[in-house]
Parts: sequence; structure tokens; C-alpha cells
Amino acid sequence: MPLGGAYSPFAVALACIEKTHLSDDSLQHRKLSKKKIKQELLMDRISELFFEAKTLKELPRSGYHFLGSGKESVAEHSFMTAFICLVMSRMEPGLDSEKLISMALIHDLPEARTGDLNYVQKQYVTADESKAVGDMTHGLAFGNEFADLLAEFSKGDTREAMLANDADQLSFILELKRHKDTGAKSPEKWLPVVMKRLKTSLGQGMAQSIVDSSWDDWWLNGYSEP
Repeated sequence: MPLGGAYSPFAVALACIEKTHLSDDSLQHRKLSKKKIKQELLMDRISELFFEAKTLKELPRSGYHFLGSGKESVAEHSFMTAFICLVMSRMEPGLDSEKLISMALIHDLPEARTGDLNYVQKQYVTADESKAVGDMTHGLAFGNEFADLLAEFSKGDTREAMLANDADQLSFILELKRHKDTGAKSPEKWLPVVMKRLKTSLGQGMAQSIVDSSWDDWWLNGYSEP
């Protein structure tokens, strides 16, 4: 139940304080007690949100079922997506960098409750991500902000949302290229499919550079035998 609900711990605690006969000298104490209770309950909600977000470190990305090799957690994917958005924000002027990076960081946050549904599973199951993020952030002042960011990401109309969606795909393209370079055969099928999902020229340019390079070029550049 939300923080201010009729039977919430916060409401019950405040009711107890209100019923206590306090002298005029204790009015300040009553105000401080209310504030302390509110802060403690807010910290409890923040802790719960942290523990929920932490489960993404253990939640596997289900798309790897189609590759037949490899694995990645949702949190690993979210980090890479956010890092790509950070780079994008430095390459294109005029962007709302905080929005772009925040959107990328939380774009899969509801999966802590819904799980990660791949494209086959989505033909039979619909995840209510709006309800998931609403329940995850109930009672928190920034809950609506999270919901708005996820809605904007899903709609994909703004420049930041388009770039965040491209970054989502670029993170997968990086994984596909690594698997392809190390001998897996399935990425040969999937790379063209994922490349077609890209909407921006910046994302397409990044993807082409990834495909044209080798996953270990960064390591071999400048390498010499001792």
C-alpha cells in the first residue's frame, strides 16, 4: 500500500503521535517525531527498491536461448546500454544527457518483477511493465519520473528515446559480434536482423564499425612480443 494509505505503518504511527497528550513544550518534539518516522519509512522503501534492482544481476537475458551459447544478466546488459548512451551524449550536441543515460539505465528495471520475455514468449505473454514499475516505486517522489522515462523509451518518439533504443540494440550487437568472432554460428543469422532495428544514423554508424572490426582489436592494437 502507498506510503500515505489509511492503514500504512506511517499513518498508524502518526495517529499514535496525534493521540498523545503533549504539552506546548513538546510540539517541536512531535514535529521531529513525525519527520523521523517519515524519513525512516522512506529509507525502508529505498532499500526495497535497491534489493529489487539488484536481482537484475542474477536475472539472465532469455534471448541467448536462440544463440545456443553465451549468457548475460539483465544488469550487465543495462550497464552496457547506459555506457553506450554516455558516449552518444558526448557525440551529439543538444541532447538531454541525463534523460538519455537514465532511460538506458532503467529501461529493463520492470523485469525485476516481470522477468525477461524474449520475442517468442511475448507472442503468448504480455508483461504489465507500467504496473511493475509503479509497484516498485510506490510511495517514492521520483516514481512518476521513472514511469515517464519508461513510457518515453517504449514510445520511442523523442531523440533521446530513439538513441536509447539504438543503444539497447548496440549492446546486443556487441555480444553477437564477440560470439561470431569466437566461433559461434548463430550470430551470422542474427546480426542482420538486429542491425535492421536501428533507427538513427549515429546508431547505424556505431553498429557498422562494430561489425567491421574484431572483438579483440582493442587488445591487439599496439601489442608486441617482449
